[in-house]
Formats: sequence, structure tokens, C-alpha cells
Amino acid sequence: MDEHDERGTTMSGVDPARLDDQQLMKELENIHRTRHDTLLYGSNDALRTHNERMAQLEGEYLRRNPRRFVSPARTRDGARERAAACTEATPVGKWGPGAGHGGA
Repeated sequence: MDEHDERGTTMSGVDPARLDDQQLMKELENIHRTRHDTLLYGSNDALRTHNERMAQLEGEYLRRNPRRFVSPARTRDGARERAAACTEATPVGKWGPGAGHGGA
């Protein structure tokens, strides 16, 4: 559903401020699920529209949830701790020591 605002630019979908919390989460889940394909295979216009809509939805989510839980592992300090732990631990799996991207 395309709507036009007063400036004449096109907006896709319902204004995020008009969505209830459940609808907002459904829209966010959908846009994140389709992100990869849009980036890889969408036209420049499709990608621009996707970017704008994602920013609108995420902005509304953050506006409604200013005190949302932030996992310590998802901060810079948490990333540094993971990086330090990785250098101390023995890597496992196909990306372990000496394994190039082409495999062995």
C-alpha cells in the first residue's frame, strides 16, 4: 500500500506510529527477513525504499522502547572480551588455524 505525504514523496506502508506494538514487531520481523534478498537482488529504487522503511520502523521501535534491554555481549566492551577470549581459546571448525576460505 503506497501513500503520499504532503511533500509529494512516496512512503510505503502504514505510518509506523499508527501501528500497535504487535503490528510493529511483525513489520520489523518481515523487513529484516527480506533484507538480504533486497540487498543482493533488488533494484536501487527497491533498496532505497527498503532502507527508508527499515529506518522508519526501527526508529519507531526505539522511540517506544528507550530503555530496551541491551545485551552486554552486543556492546564494544563485550566484543573486545569475545575477541580476547577467541585469541586465548583454540579455534574449532572449518575456520580454525591454517584453514583458508577454500578449505584444506
